[in-house]
Order: sequence, then C-alpha cells, then structure tokens
Amino acid sequence: MGYGAKLTSKGQTTIPIEIRKYLNLSPGDQMDFVIENGEVKIRAKTRSVMEFAGILGHAPNGVRLTIEEMSEAAAEAAAEDDRRIMRDWHRYKRAPQISDDGRSETVRKRS
Repeated sequence: MGYGAKLTSKGQTTIPIEIRKYLNLSPGDQMDFVIENGEVKIRAKTRSVMEFAGILGHAPNGVRLTIEEMSEAAAEAAAEDDRRIMRDWHRYKRAPQISDDGRSETVRKRS
C-alpha cells in the first residue's frame, strides 16, 4: 500500500501518519533516506538504546553488567585512551625532527 505526500517549494513534506506510526517516529527524530535498487527507502535513525537489549544474546562468559558498570568501563576506556594520546604526544614533542635536507635536528621549545 502506498501513501501520498506533497513537496513544498522549500523541499519539505509531511510524512503520512500511518508511516510515522509504523516507524515509531516522533518530532525531532532523525531518518535516513537510502537509495537501493532504484528505490528510495526511509529508515528511522533515532532509537532508544533499550530497543537493542538482548540483540547480541547472552555474553559468552555469562557476565552481566549493569548500566552503571558499563558507563564506568566506558569512562575508564576513554581515560586510558586520553592517557595514551598524551603519552604519544609527549614522545612526539621530544623526538628529533627531520629537516628538509634530511638531517636530524633537535626541536627547541619556544618559551
């Protein structure tokens, strides 16, 4: 079954209520327009994380984490990544730089 809609001069349209209900769309939700095999498809982009609960099945080691534990693990991973980036940056700043003529030269920090 198809549903019609009108395009305005600004390129806007109203998505028919049946389609909004089917895609569970609310004001502010985002959508992707995808061209596949000569057809344009609309996919709802905004989804609650809770809709993905259980999508991967049970953890192979049987460990279950709470949202708080997952948030803590993500924060620790981000902090470790930041430490690694800073460590690499400091190594880069101390490393000898190669001049245009191919010779190594010491980089002096500007005060």
